[in-house]
Amino acid sequence: MPKLLLWSITVAVAGFLFGFDTAVISGAEQKVQALWNLSPFDHGLLIVSSALWGTVLGALGGSYPCDKFGRKPTLIFIGILYALSAFGSAMAQDPYTFAVLRFIGGIGVGISSVAVPAYISEVAPAKRRGQLVALYQFQIVFGILVALISNYFISGLADWDWRLMLGIETVPALIYLLFVLRVPESPRWLALHRNDIAQCRRILTEIGEENVEHIIDEIKLSKSSSQDVNKAKSALNELESHNVDQEVTDIIKEKQSEPSSLFSGTYRLPILLAFLIAFFNQLSGINFILYYAPRVFSMAGLDASASLLSSAGVGVVNLVFTMLGLWLIDRAGRKNLMYIGSVGYIISLAVVAWAFSSGTGGALVVFFVFMFIASHAIGQGAVIWVFISEVFPNAVRAKGQALGSGTHWVFAALISLLMPTALAAFDASTVFYFFTAMMVLQLIWVKFMMPETKGKTLEDLATELRR
Repeated sequence: MPKLLLWSITVAVAGFLFGFDTAVISGAEQKVQALWNLSPFDHGLLIVSSALWGTVLGALGGSYPCDKFGRKPTLIFIGILYALSAFGSAMAQDPYTFAVLRFIGGIGVGISSVAVPAYISEVAPAKRRGQLVALYQFQIVFGILVALISNYFISGLADWDWRLMLGIETVPALIYLLFVLRVPESPRWLALHRNDIAQCRRILTEIGEENVEHIIDEIKLSKSSSQDVNKAKSALNELESHNVDQEVTDIIKEKQSEPSSLFSGTYRLPILLAFLIAFFNQLSGINFILYYAPRVFSMAGLDASASLLSSAGVGVVNLVFTMLGLWLIDRAGRKNLMYIGSVGYIISLAVVAWAFSSGTGGALVVFFVFMFIASHAIGQGAVIWVFISEVFPNAVRAKGQALGSGTHWVFAALISLLMPTALAAFDASTVFYFFTAMMVLQLIWVKFMMPETKGKTLEDLATELRR
C-alpha cells in the first residue's frame, strides 16, 4: 500500500500546479491591467480567462493522449507545459504574449483534470478510491493556498512583483517532472490498450490488490463482445461463480457490445451526470471567488493589504475543509457530502448577496465567503473529480473524463471572461443572488438524480449505470 499512496501523491502533484496556476493570477491581475491599460473586457479575455480557454482545449482533447500514448506520458507532458507557461508568462512584455503563455499553462491544467483522476481511479482499490482520487483536489487547494500566501509575501517587493508571483511556479513544475518519471503506467490502460496482461498483473500485485486475477478477468470482460458468450462463461467459471448462466445473461444484456464511442447513446446517463456536476460546480461561483477574491474583499470595504490577507485566508479554509472532505468521502459517501455542500452554498451566498445589497460589507462578507469556500471544499470540491472518474466504464473513461472536465472549464472560462463586465453592469448583490439560485437547483439535482458511487468497483458501477 505505501507504493500506491506514493504514486497517487506524486501524480496528484499535478493538482498542486493546477491550483497554483489558476489562483496565482488573483494577485497579479489588477497590476497587469494597470500596466497595460486594459479595458474590462480585454482584461477578462487576455489576462484572467486566457489560461481557462487553454484549459477548455486541454480538457476536451485530453482523452486522446491518455488513450493513445498512455496515462504516464501524458502526465509527463503536463509538467512540461506548466514549466514553460510559468517561466514564459513571467517574462512576457505585452498582454498578447502573456495571454498565449497563460493559454499554454491552461492546456496543462485541462489535460491534468482528465489524466490524473483517470490514472488514480484505475490504480486505486474500490474501498480507497474516493480518498486517493480526492488527493488531486487536496493538491489543487494546497496549490491555491501556496499561491495566495506567496502573492501576499511577494506583493510590494518591486514594481515587477507580479512577474515573480507567476514565475516561481517553474520550481515545483520541474520537481513534479522528476518524480512523475518514476511512477508506472495505469494497469487498466495496459490491459485495455496494449493487451499487456503480465505487466497489468505485476502492477496490481505491487499495489496490494487482494484478488488480482478477479480484477483482470473483470477488465477482460469489460471489453469483451456480447457475441463472445463462451469467453464470458469461461471467465466466469474461472471466478468460480455460483450462478454462471444468470451472470452471462447479465453481461450480454449490459454489453450489447460495449461501444468505444462516447456518444453512441449507450452512455447517456453517465454523460448527463458528468455534465451536470461540472455545470453546477462552476455556477456556484467558485472560480469567481478564487480569481477575484481581492477584488470582492475590496468591494466589501477592505484595504489592499487586508484584501490580500483575507484571500490567503480563503486558501487556508479551502485546505482545512478539503482535508475533512478527504476523510469523509469514503465514509459518508459522495451524495451526503454534496448535500452538506449545497446547503452551505445556499446559506453563504444568500447572506453575502444580502450584505452587498444592504451595504453591510466588511467582516460579515469575509466570514460568509469563508463559509462558502468551506461548503465547496467539503462538497463539490471533494466530490467532482472522483465522481466523474467513476461514472464512466473502462472503454470510455478518458473520453468521459474529458467531457466532464471540458464542461467544467468552458463554464469557468465564461465566468472569468464575463465577470469584470458583469460587475461593471450589475450590483455585486445581483451576481451573488444568481449563484444562490443555481445552488438551489443543484440541491434538487443531488436529491433526485445523483447516484451514490461509494465502495463499488469501476466495473460494477458501469453495469449499474447502464441498467
